[in-house]
Amino acid sequence: MNRSQLLLAAAASAAALLGAPLTAQAQAYPTKPIRLVVPFAPGGTTDIVARTVADKIGAVLGQTMIVENKAGGGGSVGANDTAKATPDGYSLGMATVSTTAANPAINPRLAYNPITDFTPITNVAATPNVIAVHPSFPATDYKGFLAELKKNPGKYSYASSGTGGIGHLQMELFKNLSGTFITHIPYRGAGPALNDTVAGQVPIIFDNMPSALPFIKDGRLVAIVVSAPQRLTQLPKVPTFKEIGLEPVNRMAYYGIYGPKGLPKEVVDKVYAAVKKTTELPEVRSRIEGTGSIVVANTPAEFAAQIKAEFEVYKQVVVSQKLKLD
Repeated sequence: MNRSQLLLAAAASAAALLGAPLTAQAQAYPTKPIRLVVPFAPGGTTDIVARTVADKIGAVLGQTMIVENKAGGGGSVGANDTAKATPDGYSLGMATVSTTAANPAINPRLAYNPITDFTPITNVAATPNVIAVHPSFPATDYKGFLAELKKNPGKYSYASSGTGGIGHLQMELFKNLSGTFITHIPYRGAGPALNDTVAGQVPIIFDNMPSALPFIKDGRLVAIVVSAPQRLTQLPKVPTFKEIGLEPVNRMAYYGIYGPKGLPKEVVDKVYAAVKKTTELPEVRSRIEGTGSIVVANTPAEFAAQIKAEFEVYKQVVVSQKLKLD
C-alpha cells in the first residue's frame, strides 16, 4: 500500500470512529440494568403492573429491569425523580393518571410539567377503579351506601393512595356530584391504604381494581360501585358510576412507562417494542386481564395524546368542582 492509500485508509478509519459512538450507543442499548421507578409504595396497582412486566421486558432487552418504589406526594416524588433523570434510557418510570393528570391538575406547584417534562413510551394497561368498604360498614350496595353517607355527613372517612392522586380526585368528584361529605385520609400508596381499610381502621377506600380485587374476592372488602365501560365479569352485581348517574366519575386509570424528556428515539423504540412483545405473552396478558384490567400497549404518540387529554379533563374537573388540596 503506497503513501496515498495509507492516508486514505487512515482518513476513512477516523471518519468511522467519529461517527461510531452515537450509532453504537443506540444499537448497544441497554448495556447495563434499567431502573423502573414506581411512584407509590409496594402492593398497589402501579406496583403490580410494573412487577408483572419488568422481568419480561428486561429479558427481551437483554438486561435486568429493576423495580424501585419511590413513594410520596401522591406519586409526585417518584414522578419528579423520573423527570429529572438523565435521558439515556437507564432510568424510566411508571406513568399513572395520578402523576400525569390528577395530581398536576390540583397542584400547580409540582416541580414537573406532565406534558413537557417526560417522554411517553406506552400505556401498558388500563384498569377500572372501585369504591369499596370494610365489611363492618352498615351497607353492602350503592343505594344503602349513599343513604348512610347522607344520613351521617362527616361521620365516615376514606383512604386513598395519596393527596392529589386519582383516588383522591375521583372521590372528591363523587362527593361533589352525590352531595355527600367524607373525610379524606391520604396514604403513601394504595398498599398502605388497603391495609388499613382491610383492618377496619378506615371504613371506605377508592382504589384501582387490581390491588383491591383480591380483598373483595376474599370478602375482606365489599365493592360498592366501579368505574368501567360496563359491569365487570369479576363483579357482575356491582354497578358502574354511569349506571348510578355519575358518568363523570366513570373513568379508567392507565399504567404506562415513560422516561425523562429528551429520551432518544432509538431508546424509545426499543423499550416500546420490548413492552409490546411482553404484553403479547399469554402469561402476562392473563395476569393483567385477571385483575380486571385491559392490555393496551399503544404507541408513544398515542400515549402522549392520552396523557394530554386526561390532564385537560382533570383540570376542568378541578375548576368546575372547585377542588383544592387538603
